[in-house]
Amino acid sequence: MYKLFITYLFLVTPFLILAQEPTISVASEQQQLSDTIVSEFYVLQDTLLSDSTGIDSLSGVKEEKPVIDEPIDYASTDSMIVSLDGQKVYLYNEAKVKYQNIELEAYYIELDLETKEIYAEGVRDSLGEMTQKPIFRQGSEEYESETMRYNFESEKAFITKVVSAQGEGFIHSDRTKKIGEEVFITKDAKYTTCDADHPHFYLHLTKAKVVSNEKIITGPAYMVLEDFPIYFPILPFGYFPNSPTYSSGILIPKYGEEQNRGFFLRDGGYYWAASDYFDLAVQGDIYSKGSWGTRIKTNYKKRYKFGGNFGFEYAKNKYGEKGLDTYSEATQYKILWSHSQDSKANPNQTFSASVNISSSGYDKQNAYDMNDYLTTTKSSSISYSRKFENTPFNMSMNLRHSQNTKDSTMSLSLPEMTFSMAKVYPFRKKNRSGKIKFYEKFGINYTANFKNSITAKEDEILSSSFATDWKNGLRHNLPISFPSFNLFKYVNFSPGISYNEKWYFKKYNYNYVAGGDFPNNPSSIPDNIQIDTITGLNRVYDYSYSVSASTNIYGMYIPRNPNSKVKGIRHKMTPSVSFSYKPDFGDERFGYWQEVQIDSLGNTNFYDTNLGGIYGGSPGRGESGAISFSVTNNLEMKKLDTRDSTKTDEEQKFRKVKLIDNLSIASSYNLIADSLNLSPFSIRARTTVAGVSINLGTTLDPYMVNENYRRIHKYAWNERSGLGKLGRVTRANLSFGMNFKSKDKKKPGENKEGQDDAPLPDDAMLPIYDNYVDFSMPWDFGFDYSLNYTGPSSAYPDGRVTQTLGLRGNVSITDKWKLSAMTNFDIQEQEFALTSFRLNRDLHCWNMAFNFVPFGYRKSYSFTISASSSMLQDLKIQKQQSHYDNFEF
Repeated sequence: MYKLFITYLFLVTPFLILAQEPTISVASEQQQLSDTIVSEFYVLQDTLLSDSTGIDSLSGVKEEKPVIDEPIDYASTDSMIVSLDGQKVYLYNEAKVKYQNIELEAYYIELDLETKEIYAEGVRDSLGEMTQKPIFRQGSEEYESETMRYNFESEKAFITKVVSAQGEGFIHSDRTKKIGEEVFITKDAKYTTCDADHPHFYLHLTKAKVVSNEKIITGPAYMVLEDFPIYFPILPFGYFPNSPTYSSGILIPKYGEEQNRGFFLRDGGYYWAASDYFDLAVQGDIYSKGSWGTRIKTNYKKRYKFGGNFGFEYAKNKYGEKGLDTYSEATQYKILWSHSQDSKANPNQTFSASVNISSSGYDKQNAYDMNDYLTTTKSSSISYSRKFENTPFNMSMNLRHSQNTKDSTMSLSLPEMTFSMAKVYPFRKKNRSGKIKFYEKFGINYTANFKNSITAKEDEILSSSFATDWKNGLRHNLPISFPSFNLFKYVNFSPGISYNEKWYFKKYNYNYVAGGDFPNNPSSIPDNIQIDTITGLNRVYDYSYSVSASTNIYGMYIPRNPNSKVKGIRHKMTPSVSFSYKPDFGDERFGYWQEVQIDSLGNTNFYDTNLGGIYGGSPGRGESGAISFSVTNNLEMKKLDTRDSTKTDEEQKFRKVKLIDNLSIASSYNLIADSLNLSPFSIRARTTVAGVSINLGTTLDPYMVNENYRRIHKYAWNERSGLGKLGRVTRANLSFGMNFKSKDKKKPGENKEGQDDAPLPDDAMLPIYDNYVDFSMPWDFGFDYSLNYTGPSSAYPDGRVTQTLGLRGNVSITDKWKLSAMTNFDIQEQEFALTSFRLNRDLHCWNMAFNFVPFGYRKSYSFTISASSSMLQDLKIQKQQSHYDNFEF
């Protein structure tokens, strides 16, 4: 209990200036606010003292003009009694009175037209519970009480046992005086964010003035927790902003301690509610050992136009003691920007942005969210697109970014531009009649791309040379589609011509230098080769011809047994064959490949003059005439749906069951190459077994390799035996996952569609279990398994196998207790990756959470009991060990 008391003492300050989410009062007006609080307090005190006698003050001052200048509507369901002089009306049972914007409902209402007063009260039932309590409404305000007396002339009222909602909080008062349309004062009231009839905690307000949708001014107050008063420390006065709209103000910081960075105040700052279109929040962190950080975030929105948010974060972390070898400093930054355009703003052009860029160490040293910590790759995109109305032309521009925070590699594309023309049919008439002619099916489309990019370490980007380090170019693509036609009605033939052209602004020239040493050469080029960069427009083009044919073959199996639940099995096979021809672009007349001496013996090799081009290097050497072939299979079964046992076979509907979603094999054969004509076989399969989706894949190479693991022209089926005859497995993978979930509890008398079943018989014995506890625990569990194999290579002579198993689950032990866990296990390395457990307990207006990471870099724990309301987010007890304490330097 002493920890709770100390925490409460520390948190007294937030109650003095406590705001509705997201912020509280404006800092620049604090002096004026203090004066206002003091003056309001003395007025509140005088008012309470002068009105302590009660009802006499309700009479007010009479005016010359009539007080009641509109009709008063009243009604009741039981009885209505009018006095002999017609000045009093007594209403019983579901009584209602309405005057202008005032409405009153209660069990009993007494209306006195002479004194201009109205009195209402509820009624107690046989169990002593108050029912049909007076409900008073005026404008947007609504109050529920036990009794109420209201004066139409003075607009004042006395209310007993009233509960009113004020923003996220509630005020419980035994005796309240209403002194204005939206202003009332009270004595010995309770302020809480707990919505229970008997709140679990509250601030006891000795005196208070409430201005609805504006503010709450209090006199001396103290905390009461589970009916146990905590008199010390006491609040001399308090101010609670209570505006339904957002407002500017101070953001209260969080506090705590870390072993490496020391004591801290985190997330403190100022929030500026600039306008209805944008806001701004400035926050900062400070640590006792010298680390600090700051953040700026703004949200903006213009209805029917656009909206988004922007954030910038900067942190400087210091670890260890200055002057020692273990001392280190790290500076990190992070930029977040999200922007979207309303679809109705402009149908022909769009602009959007999704930016997430940071220094490589930011999330490791500053992230508090586990998902941010696990993310090692980031990407950003700023996009603009325009469609030229009534034309086939489109244009788009993108600024892209990607990075790997593990090795600090960053890639920038500034910019990427695309101009495209949708397929047009130049020989097709605008006003055509009859069937489409053969030549009218001839179509052509065009795409142009421009790209300027660089890939380097973060600290090398700004110092890079645009001429030598950045890659840029323009690519043209002009596919021409000829009309397809059917052969024998079943085989579809499609001829085509493809032309590609790339414009680069530099190329390379290679020279052999005896005894030379150029260590910065790409790995594919010896160190004794000097590379010179020649700037200027460099045109690189290639073209090819192709023709393809495909068809569908169906097979059907129908059981002979007429009573079989299986009505049929269908096999669909889709074979396709294509032929493509590409000339030898390694010929000297194209100038794409340069033959260069590589040693003193006069040996030569060919090197690409467009090596590393933004859209790839030069077209490949050697003439190619390849036949590509593939076969895709699909297997389905149609059976009766027996899941509903209430229907007969004749009434049941058929449903399809996929036995094999996909089974495909593909390869190609180069007719012109002098060796290694056959490409590796790619085999893919996908199926579902008992609700589990299984994916398999493998690559079989038909050729053997030498001692250096280079392919040689020897077929595996001539050199191997058994399954090895099929080829060498160079790559294989298997993955599947499954989710399990408890069934939804079916209430008695309710079917699965939520409709009531037939009523239970009178002698049903179910009611005898009503007093028993239901121990059903909703849960869900899932796992993912992945197996990958890579064939032998110089790095892994025996091949390499990786296996991972991911587990995740949630269980609701009771309606209040919830447990969740997740982990990943590397089967090959026999070790766990990130593992975490989380236990939550709903305490109604409070919440308890326990987070535990038992091992690894993120090893930590935290135990928190905090108020559920965002208004009281700093009212909490917390014990934790941060994962930042695990740093070793």
